[in-house]
Amino acid sequence: MQANDISIHNVTESFVDKLLRKMRLARVLPSIKLFKNPRLLDIGCGFEAKLLQEIEDYIAKGVGIDYKAPEIHTDKIQTFSYIFESKYELGLETSQAIIGGGGAESSENTACQQPHQVDISLPFENESFEIITMLAVIEHLSNPIAMLREIERLLVPNGILLLTAPSHAAKPVLEFLSYKLHIIDEREIRDHKRYYNKRDFIEFLAQVPKLKLIQHNYFQCGMNNFLKVQKC
Repeated sequence: MQANDISIHNVTESFVDKLLRKMRLARVLPSIKLFKNPRLLDIGCGFEAKLLQEIEDYIAKGVGIDYKAPEIHTDKIQTFSYIFESKYELGLETSQAIIGGGGAESSENTACQQPHQVDISLPFENESFEIITMLAVIEHLSNPIAMLREIERLLVPNGILLLTAPSHAAKPVLEFLSYKLHIIDEREIRDHKRYYNKRDFIEFLAQVPKLKLIQHNYFQCGMNNFLKVQKC
């Protein structure tokens, strides 16, 4: 579904948001460097596609999708606007994107809209990528298992998913920084559907048989998860 009705103007990134993004990049870069010229899909690439631009030297091809993605077309990098889930599909009045903080409704309000009826479909052929990155994205999804199944479809055998997501411990901290101090984008935090710990991911991945968790670490003082998942 194209995001023709979504305005991406006046999107800004705070100093704290930028710092957190750099920390996430530092977590995934060593795993990316282990591959020789991989094809990489960045799900939720953001309004500047910073990850793809910073890893351009290490990949053969990089594709980025997000409702607020820029239009980038180079020999190596292509990005385009794409909505994974929409609140219109969830039965809400607005059609703004769930991913990336499209709305101001609380996660409790969104969670009650029968999220597991929302499917996710990505516009790529089977086994198109050696690496898929999804950094600070899964917490915005109403149907994370559907996304994991799409990732399973898109990865080549032995390909990897690199994923980060805030932990349960991060919830009060992020809400304080956004709602009270206003140094993190409040829309992003209000759009979080849930927070995760290792056990949550183990339960989810058990429903996607070909995806195996091969590494899990907490970082940012235990407030963020890093996962490396491999397709068998």
